[in-house]
Amino acid sequence: MSFARHPDCASALALAEQLADVARRIAVRHFRTPLAVTRKSDGSPVTVADKEIESEMRRMIRAVFPAHAIRGEEFAAEGSGEFTWVLDPIDGTKSFITGFPLFGSLIGLMQGERPVLGVLEAPVLTERWVGCEGRPTLFNGREAHTSACRALGDAAVYTTTAETFNSEERPRFEALGARAALRRYGGDCYLYGMLASGCCELVVEVQLKPHDFVAVVPVVEGAGGRISDWRGAPLSTASDGRVVAAANETLWREAIAELSG
Repeated sequence: MSFARHPDCASALALAEQLADVARRIAVRHFRTPLAVTRKSDGSPVTVADKEIESEMRRMIRAVFPAHAIRGEEFAAEGSGEFTWVLDPIDGTKSFITGFPLFGSLIGLMQGERPVLGVLEAPVLTERWVGCEGRPTLFNGREAHTSACRALGDAAVYTTTAETFNSEERPRFEALGARAALRRYGGDCYLYGMLASGCCELVVEVQLKPHDFVAVVPVVEGAGGRISDWRGAPLSTASDGRVVAAANETLWREAIAELSG
């Protein structure tokens, strides 16, 4: 049974949009203001906005679904059970702290190890993609559809930055990009929204954690795309952080052939 037919689907969708509203309000309030930036143990930056958004989202989830688990980027995991909310309050904090508007907030829901609901919120741009297993993806309330392009030679390939690829991954990405019509960089989670809306055909990333990709799985799939790890396996909390999203099955298979080596 798809999540769209689950008795809690409507309530979960409503809550996810409310969480996105909160993320938008808080992020916009802090955007392009003087912010103290601290570094986490892995060297990545974090601000008061990241923590404020996640804290409020957690409070709201506990109020509506106290039995659900919560896993976020900034704080320790809470609870266990059939459903887990996976949160990234600001995906693209480096963009956020430098005043670049292509950052987002990610709100995902997993049923077991399966991502079943996802919201990709771009606060400053007032753009929002909502994906739910068993339903079409919506972009600002209207159905979103991936590109009809099926020829890699006509496709646009995106990645956030080539700096994250290791010596084994970089040549594989370069080989894929060399066959495409266009290769571009930058965007973090916003890239998956562009793919869902038909603006690009492939997104290739590495070093992602579950809070970076759980929410975008239903968004991409509900718009007609495919998303997996580089070997073609479904994404889960056990994935190795290598992610490829494609506008359709044809391009996905070509990408997997190049990336899997």
